Amino acid sequence: MGTFFDGRPAGDWKVIESSQAISPPKVLAQLRNKGAEHNYNLVLIDDTDASDVDLSVSFLPISGKADMGGGLVWRASDDRNYYLARANPLEQNVRIYRVVKGVRKMLQSHDKIIDVKQWHALRVIVRGCHMQVFYDDRNIFDLCDETFKEGHVGLWTKSDAVTYFDDLKLQILK
Repeated sequence: MGTFFDGRPAGDWKVIESSQAISPPKVLAQLRNKGAEHNYNLVLIDDTDASDVDLSVSFLPISGKADMGGGLVWRASDDRNYYLARANPLEQNVRIYRVVKGVRKMLQSHDKIIDVKQWHALRVIVRGCHMQVFYDDRNIFDLCDETFKEGHVGLWTKSDAVTYFDDLKLQILK
């Protein structure tokens, strides 16, 4: 599923069959179960270059000791420059980040009980600088940032987080 700018694998992303799939029989899984603290597993989706989007995905945290859960990426020019909304059951929070040259800067954080081994939903609606992030259908972030104007969408995990993703939906807004 690709490599980072420096040639490292961008995770172990595979389409697998799962009895836990929301839309049976398959999910997209990030299966790498080891990694350094700042090891980001990222998959960018071809032909999704857009500015304004309504983007959503369901995710199932499977395992992870250093990190858990996953997130949505948008306006990515590459694996080092993008926006990210992610949910982490170990930290019990949802956060939105701007990643510039591989360095994350948290824009907002929301403490939230995140059940492990249960499907959750992330949704991002972006128009211009305005970004809204929803977690399990609840609007938790509403902010403006003008760092990135357009780019690809994708999925993200960190470190040793094994996560299943299903029902990725993208609507490009006009």
